[in-house]
Amino acid sequence: MHDTLLLFGATGDLAARQLFPSLLHLLRDRLLPEDFRIVAVARHAYDDEAFRAWLGERLAGIENGAEVRAELLRRTEYVAVDLSQPEAIAQTLRGYADGHRCVSYLATPPYLFVPIAQGLKGAGLLEEPSRLVLEKPIGSDLESARAINAALGACLGEDRIFRIDHYLGKAAVQNLLALRFGNTLLEAVWHHRWIESVDILVAETAGVDGRESYYADYGALRDMVQNHVLQLLCLIAMEPPASLDAAVLRDEKLKVLRALRPFRADSVLADSVRGRYEAGLVDGEPVRGFSLQAVQGREPVETFVALRASIDNWRWAGVPFRLCTGKRLAERVTQVVVTFRPTSHWLFEKPRRERATPNRLVLRLQPQENVELELMSSLAGPEWGALELQALPLDLSMPTVQRRIAYERLLLDALNGNSTLFVRSDEVEAAWTWIDSIIAAWREAETPILPYMAGSWGPAAAANFLPQAPARTLGAQRDRRVP
Repeated sequence: MHDTLLLFGATGDLAARQLFPSLLHLLRDRLLPEDFRIVAVARHAYDDEAFRAWLGERLAGIENGAEVRAELLRRTEYVAVDLSQPEAIAQTLRGYADGHRCVSYLATPPYLFVPIAQGLKGAGLLEEPSRLVLEKPIGSDLESARAINAALGACLGEDRIFRIDHYLGKAAVQNLLALRFGNTLLEAVWHHRWIESVDILVAETAGVDGRESYYADYGALRDMVQNHVLQLLCLIAMEPPASLDAAVLRDEKLKVLRALRPFRADSVLADSVRGRYEAGLVDGEPVRGFSLQAVQGREPVETFVALRASIDNWRWAGVPFRLCTGKRLAERVTQVVVTFRPTSHWLFEKPRRERATPNRLVLRLQPQENVELELMSSLAGPEWGALELQALPLDLSMPTVQRRIAYERLLLDALNGNSTLFVRSDEVEAAWTWIDSIIAAWREAETPILPYMAGSWGPAAAANFLPQAPARTLGAQRDRRVP
């Protein structure tokens, strides 16, 4: 296991909320090397003591963590440098690799990936066996992703580049592999003959407050669909891999991404909905709408997107994959719902065939992780009554004592060199190829961005893309075009 983590963007929101707490937990559980150290790198003009004070305040709320927090702070040193200047990075960090095995983690915007990598290369911090970890997104379209991948490839080998999608670190996401490939019952019916539709919903009650400038460049499609949602789709739709080897697993995901049908202007209005939240109520509290000042002079972006995707292969021909994600929605929930086709012959009077609840497999990732299989069962009734069926959910989840932050698993994998749950360069480029087809179709068809009230389930036009959402909260106001 590598013993040094260089964390770039150490004063950012991601580092404070996810990465340092994850490191604290790993240190508490003695999963890190005895000589493990952290080099925190950012632009702020802190010295070691000032940064440790700043970090200590942000870790203070973690229960039973005082002793471990002190140890983590002791193992952390701070380096201030301009992250856009490769020469400055090289000069400042030269010598940090001496006698150490380093992992550099770039928790920064993508425009800083190349200068930081070039600076690390100049400092000797990307030589074997050093590794590089990148946060999503990798670029903003296919062209920029290819440019980043090419520049990184000039600094170190692909086998030592770890592109993070933190959803892949969630236990419930990894359980998809176990459910699909460890159970004859599911694998036998996992294709278009028995599955009617697949719904992937990633809904957030949070807005983009404080991130308007970033969101004005990306929007929901680039920020969420290109990575989180497509990674979930790949795990649902991929063919059985020959093994769980990282290369084999990622080869199968790549096949799914390349089989996604490109969007066209003549059908994009029927197969997608864009939205942007306006002022409303979330959890009973008033919230403001998305700030239009941040998008002035830029191409309009969405905070909600719903898509009907098609996978053109033998397994999934004719099965719609409804993908939906948005900010300021009615509930915070991430789930995958696999709806099976109805039985070929219906025997029962109650309910009538058209009112029968289909069998569904529901995988919830947040706020609680669990798995349910919805079957039909008979109701106990009087002996003279007709046999009546009702939906019966079977809870397939296994109780666990501890739920780890997804980043804990991914940090350990990066330190150990296990790339199974990370994304390869050709996966990134294949995903951007499909995303670019959607953006091009939107532009050609002049697809409108529809408003929706914060605290609802999005624009009314998205109702058909959200069969699991309460109808009463869909489209709380009349759809209209947003400039």
